[in-house]
Amino acid sequence: MARVILGISSRPGLRVMVASRPVDFRKGMDSLAALVMQALASDPFTGDVFIFRSKRSDRLKLLVWDGSGLCLVTKRLETGAFTWPPVRDGAVTLTAAQLRLLFTGMDWTQLGARAIAMPPE
Repeated sequence: MARVILGISSRPGLRVMVASRPVDFRKGMDSLAALVMQALASDPFTGDVFIFRSKRSDRLKLLVWDGSGLCLVTKRLETGAFTWPPVRDGAVTLTAAQLRLLFTGMDWTQLGARAIAMPPE
């Protein structure tokens, strides 16, 4: 059974992209989908997750195609701020685990790959 993240199935090949530059938060799903195509050179209808940040660090918008339509999720933290990558052109790719941390307001940058020792032969 696929693990569900915010109603998004975690699947092999799932891309989670954070647009590095803040966007105008008055934009709706159609404008954000156009931004995905133009600025990120991606297809918003693939089922990948696209995250947008506002100028205020306490807000995010998440855009995803669920198979039948575009979904737009908006979140505002009541206290604290989201951890964002440095502002530059393009996007930063996250893992599904980093997405969960970002969405809850935790510092996703502290999550790294663990070294796993191979058993002796």
